[in-house]
Amino acid sequence: MGLEGRETAGQPQVTLLPTPNVSGLSQEFESHWPEIADRSPCLAGIIPSVLLGLGLPVSLLTAVALACLATRTRKPSYYYLLALTASDIIIQVGAVLARQVPQAVVRLANILEFAANHASVWITILLTVDRYTALCHPLHHRATSSPGRTRQAIAAVLSAALLTGIPFYWWLGVWRDTDSPSTLDEVLRWAHCLTVYFIPCGMFLVTNSAIIHRLWRRGQSGLQPRVGKSTAILLGITTLFTLLWAPRVFVMLYHMYLAPVHRDWRVHLALDVANMVAMLHTAANFSLYCLVSKTFRAIVRQVIHDAYLPCTLASQPKGMAAKPVMEPPGLPKGAEV
Repeated sequence: MGLEGRETAGQPQVTLLPTPNVSGLSQEFESHWPEIADRSPCLAGIIPSVLLGLGLPVSLLTAVALACLATRTRKPSYYYLLALTASDIIIQVGAVLARQVPQAVVRLANILEFAANHASVWITILLTVDRYTALCHPLHHRATSSPGRTRQAIAAVLSAALLTGIPFYWWLGVWRDTDSPSTLDEVLRWAHCLTVYFIPCGMFLVTNSAIIHRLWRRGQSGLQPRVGKSTAILLGITTLFTLLWAPRVFVMLYHMYLAPVHRDWRVHLALDVANMVAMLHTAANFSLYCLVSKTFRAIVRQVIHDAYLPCTLASQPKGMAAKPVMEPPGLPKGAEV
């Protein structure tokens, strides 16, 4: 999600870690941040790359499993989760491949990375609205919900996300700041925080509160408050997103107005840690799906089995007959995540 990792590679290291006096910050930043040749060292090392390297295969496995479920059941929730996972994969691939490359390539990659950022969050909003409609207005949901309309809604969000990613061609990574942010820098950073965190979290709060209130009223009226697996997954995804992305947004705003990353190793470390915490969101989704849904666990086992079986057969000596393999039973009609 626009993780600021590509600028740290190859930066000159310093022997002594700068520790500016916090009480003197107001004097230092009255006009411009003083330029300095040495930059704060990257204390996180290769940990972000390791996390991305581990998270990407998990996201790919999640996408394959969700694609199977979407094809078999044609439920809108599976299409939303599949689009969400695909957006997260684009973000992870962009971060894994981020290296010191020509400036024009970096800026074009910014567009794709921020567009995937926006798509990931706003597809989650589509899923939230879908679950809200299914619980609070079930008749309207049955009349209007279909795979075709779901795909149209996802396509509209992806198109809007690509358009909103274009201004981030001019995004200046926080590691390159040698002066106080320009007006364009502040506008882009506030647009990023509003688009991927503050506005979505406000919508999550409203819709999730309505869903929980609806379930509570069912319980008060004597009906069994049924929390579907899709609803449980939705509440888990939005809660994890809100908690795991909060440190990144806070550190980014703190950096913009109070302390530059390139001069203070503590801010540098804080942003590295905040980015790593934000990266955990995509891997945590897979664990959440497995925890909540028995159907998803069965599909994951089937995908792994189908991928492992050809390797097993290919390793057998020539002429040895393979034992017939029983096909796993299909999902029951109407199975839910």
